[in-house]
Amino acid sequence: MDKVRVAIVGGSGYTGGELLRLLLSHPSIEVTQTTSERLAGRPVIIAHPNLRGRTDLRFSPLAALEPCDVLLLALPHGTAAKHFQSLSNLADRLIDLSADFRLHDPCAYEKWYGHPHPCPEVLRDFVYGIPELHRSDIAQSRYVATAGCNATASILALHPLYAAGAVQPGRIVVDVKVSSSEGGGTATLASHHPERAGCIRSYKPTGHRHQAEIRQELGLPPDEQVHFSATAVDLVRGLLVTAHVFPSKQLKELDLWRIYRQSYGKEPFIRLVKAHDGVHRYPEPKLLWGTNYCDIGFEADPDTGRIVILAAIDNLVKGSAGQAVQCLNIMFNFPETTGLDFPGLHPI
Repeated sequence: MDKVRVAIVGGSGYTGGELLRLLLSHPSIEVTQTTSERLAGRPVIIAHPNLRGRTDLRFSPLAALEPCDVLLLALPHGTAAKHFQSLSNLADRLIDLSADFRLHDPCAYEKWYGHPHPCPEVLRDFVYGIPELHRSDIAQSRYVATAGCNATASILALHPLYAAGAVQPGRIVVDVKVSSSEGGGTATLASHHPERAGCIRSYKPTGHRHQAEIRQELGLPPDEQVHFSATAVDLVRGLLVTAHVFPSKQLKELDLWRIYRQSYGKEPFIRLVKAHDGVHRYPEPKLLWGTNYCDIGFEADPDTGRIVILAAIDNLVKGSAGQAVQCLNIMFNFPETTGLDFPGLHPI
């Protein structure tokens, strides 16, 4: 069959660069255009020097965007929703990597983003893009909104326990250690001053917007809270979730293995990481750089009953571009791992 024609809208940022890196090697995809207003007319390697020798593409302005099979929207938050009508006329399918269409409830969107949604009538047309939870819906949908990076790792860490009804309500704490590439301004500063990338700090002790996605996907009632914090560490890419919950019944480690294997035993991009020995006994973000894997580990405290779940991803891949490509593969019935088989690097 002919290759699927894909255009990347907003291709000059980190996420756009990752989409290009992955899709230029995808055997069933042709990247026809990628846009940037600031760099229109210039080669994409100006923004993404790692792609030297891999592509002759040049950035196009948004006004020059032509019809294609799929639009991948890597725009700043708020932009895709404002231009939804014109963008949806250019392609039969859209995959949005921003936060614009992740929340199904317009009231929740207004609460967390501080303004009414520009097109609330289409929110429920978008499938929330975590394949491990919504694979069949993604396969049948025209529109997918990929999950936030912190939300992706947190939801994948916690969902098996909630699906099993094994967690006490109202006692969930999620702490995320994030890298400098996660936030817009922070990422920009890091790109201009790479020597300072490890020193840039970004903190969100309370009120992080991704907790709205966690609440939605775990099916929490309105009165049940997620105690969520995000703090930056000396990493350019990657994140580590440490979640604390208390079980609704006594759970031994064997029970936890059973719950997580039942949920993820056949998932191509979920690995259960809980080794008895070795240097990397639990998930380590650096081992996942460039990969679409989510590594999950856990431990039960025999004294308090508390369960600690650890989850690591590359925020730019499984937390963004890689997850979008995984969804694209599902939408077009390609093997789900196509273009996403990079295993990571060691030593790190």
